[in-house]
Parts: sequence; structure tokens; C-alpha cells
Amino acid sequence: MIEEKKKKRLLKRLKNKFRLVILNDTTFEEKLSFRLSPLNVFLLLISGSVLLITLVTIIIAFTPLREFIPGYTDVTLRQNLTNMVLKVDSLENDLRVKQHYLDNITLIIQGKLPNDTSTSEITLSPQYDSDARKISKEDSLFRDFVEKEDAYNINTEKANKGNALLSSTYFFTPLNGVVTGSFEPKKDHFGIDIVAPENEAIKATLKGVVIFTGWTAETGHVISLQHESNLISIYKHNSVLMKEIGDRVNAGDAIAIIGNSGELTNGPHLHFELWHEGTALNPETYLNLK
Repeated sequence: MIEEKKKKRLLKRLKNKFRLVILNDTTFEEKLSFRLSPLNVFLLLISGSVLLITLVTIIIAFTPLREFIPGYTDVTLRQNLTNMVLKVDSLENDLRVKQHYLDNITLIIQGKLPNDTSTSEITLSPQYDSDARKISKEDSLFRDFVEKEDAYNINTEKANKGNALLSSTYFFTPLNGVVTGSFEPKKDHFGIDIVAPENEAIKATLKGVVIFTGWTAETGHVISLQHESNLISIYKHNSVLMKEIGDRVNAGDAIAIIGNSGELTNGPHLHFELWHEGTALNPETYLNLK
């Protein structure tokens, strides 16, 4: 009974009406007045907070501001920048060649010999000695032998197929950092090691599906993605895995946090591997690492 009375008193206090009056400080003339209760003020604050959170969410989700949030990186932007850099480089080289050509035309008009010694920085067709172009009988036999030896080399076929596929595929760099361990398959090191600060997000290199998440004593927390054309990417030594088996991810999506898990590690880093139909590929050949 006592508790019920207390609740009724509290509810009555919350519903009590108060008048908020705004007066002129000089004339004491009433300008505005509001009838409010503590309950109305509380509901107004809650509604305002929900409206503000909804507005911020909409702005982040449907405007370019989302690109500043980890995990929402725009992959096409970086790809376009890479293509622009390549085009600028090609245009600069073409400009140097044409400038050299115009300079030679000017020299010829002036009755001078064209200058061929200033083309060291220009990509021109290499000149070979006529004797060097002659192919000996022994050289022809050796070439034929090598071609026949590699004709049925399965590893060579897979490597060539993988290189052709990757050359036309844009890979998102999973982690920006320093490469401390190179690709050395002869030493059973089938990937590269990238060192970066703690708590850095590791991102998917291509669009795909998570096919493995787990823990091993040597490599710690591991996550693997299956991509198109039988490509698989593997990320090892993570501290936290952000995806589960079966999750679909896009290139650039955050999938893990850099870590130092497992026995084969001595600091926060990512061990990254690329595989194509059972053949390990060198990620440094295809990633735009700084």
C-alpha cells in the first residue's frame, strides 16, 4: 500500500503543470508563456534524441560521409585514381617522345643532324646488332627442348593462367603497412607479412564469401574468403574476426582486426596469402602496396 501511494504521488508530481514565462526585463511585459509538466519535458527530450539519431544515421548512410567510416571505403575511387596515374604516366612519356621528334625536325630544317643521344629517358624500340639477331642451330634446339619440357608442366599452366586472370583483376589492399616478409614458397612461406599499428582494420581484397573462420596454434585467428574464378584469399594472425562462415563481403569491407595471435609471430602483423586452383601466388605482384 505504501509503495502504491508513493507511485501515485510520483506520477502526480510528474503530471503537475508549470508555467514557463518569458518577461521583458525592463517593463515586465509577458512575451511568451508555456504550460509544461516534467513528464512532457522528459518525452520531448526522448523524442528529440531519437529524431537526432535517425537524422545522423540517414546522413551517414546516404551521403559521401560514410567513406570516412572504417569498412565503408569506396573501392571504385581508389581504382579510378590508379587508372588516372597510369594514364598521366603514359601521356608524359608520349609528350617526351613527340617533343624529341619536334626537336629533330627543327634540327633537320636548320641543316643539322638529328640528335639521337638525348633519348635516354624516352622509351623507344631497342636497337640490336645484326649478328645478335642470328639464331644458331644449338639455340634453336635448346628452345625446342625447353618448350617441349614445359608443354605438360601443370604448375606452369596454372601459374600462367593465374597471372592472366589477376592481370585483369583489381585487388583492394587488405592493409596499408610495411612488408617485412616476402613470398618464398621454397621456405614454405606462401604469402607476405604486412606490419601495421595495432587495432588497424583488415579488409577483403575482393568480393567473395567467407569459407573459414577459426583458430590454429601456429597462425592464431584465421579467416579465408572464396572469390570468383577459384581464387582464395587467406588472412592470418588476427586479434578479432568480424565475419562468420557464409557471410558475403565486398572488396574493402572490414573482416578482421590486426593481431599477434599464434606461435609464428613476434608482433602485430597480417600474413596474407593468395591461391588460385591450389597454386600459391605472390600477392606483391598484384597489390598496390606503398
